[in-house]
Amino acid sequence: METKWLEDFISLVETNSFSRSAQLRHVTQPAFSRRIQSLENWLGMDLIDRTSYPTRVTPAGLVFYEQALEMLSQINGVRELLRGKRAAAQNSIDLAVPHTLSLTFVPKWITQLEEDFAPINSRLMALNVHDAVLQLVEGGCDLLLCYHHPRQPVQLDPGRYDMLVLGREALRAYARCDKAKQPEFALPGRKAAPLPFLSYTTNAYLGRMVDLVMSDAKQSLHFETHYETDMAEGLKMMALEGRGIAFLPESAVTREVKQKQLAPADGGRAEWGIEMEIRLYRERPSAQRPGKAIVGRLWEHLAERQKPASAKRRLPASDR
Repeated sequence: METKWLEDFISLVETNSFSRSAQLRHVTQPAFSRRIQSLENWLGMDLIDRTSYPTRVTPAGLVFYEQALEMLSQINGVRELLRGKRAAAQNSIDLAVPHTLSLTFVPKWITQLEEDFAPINSRLMALNVHDAVLQLVEGGCDLLLCYHHPRQPVQLDPGRYDMLVLGREALRAYARCDKAKQPEFALPGRKAAPLPFLSYTTNAYLGRMVDLVMSDAKQSLHFETHYETDMAEGLKMMALEGRGIAFLPESAVTREVKQKQLAPADGGRAEWGIEMEIRLYRERPSAQRPGKAIVGRLWEHLAERQKPASAKRRLPASDR
């Protein structure tokens, strides 16, 4: 049994809606329903009456709701107690980051911060996008770093969470270079001879970005999937072996492109790529949850760096 199942069930009881709870829990409705069913299977009884609409809790579900609240309170209490005993943790920043950014963006970003800001003690949790967002929502990290695209947004309440844009990242198609330093495979391919495709799994964020590229392409792209994984690094290694075309973040292949091991396979056509923002989120400090002082200072530093130069030079009215 997982604690997120308890949180899912509590949300469902309080909203009386699978769709609304799925939205609040940042998960698809089918996945949310499966998690509720997993909880019911673990308990060995029905918590939701599926013979009626709207959603109604069974008598056993009402009893378990009270117990779930108590169990979750105890679990969170223990976590806060243990965290309170980690004095050093107040000087450490907990980061939740999708796998790809943890390998490509974070190392250089932290190095730059230590030059511009101060030495940083950090703890990085490399997760998929969904679980990384949940870490922030459930108080498991101080900062969330992730990709963002307006058609595949990370839906966090702007009234509760602060956000900074740290950069941009292009997702493009790459293939191994041949002896002439040209890509062995090139878009768009032909229907009669589809290109070998190294694909993300359906639950991967970058996979959804590739879906957008393919749906927006004015000229059809012809692929035959030969390999799937949810990690860009895994696709890159397969591409280096010459196994096909992979859509990869530019930062993930900088060295390989420079060394002529990989080359863009899109012919420079912008329509066969997509650009994403790299965003940083934190829970907005409040009197009840002030957050760590080190996180507050870092956020102020990053926000100051993003101010336009004209705003930084502007003098107070009394000095004009």
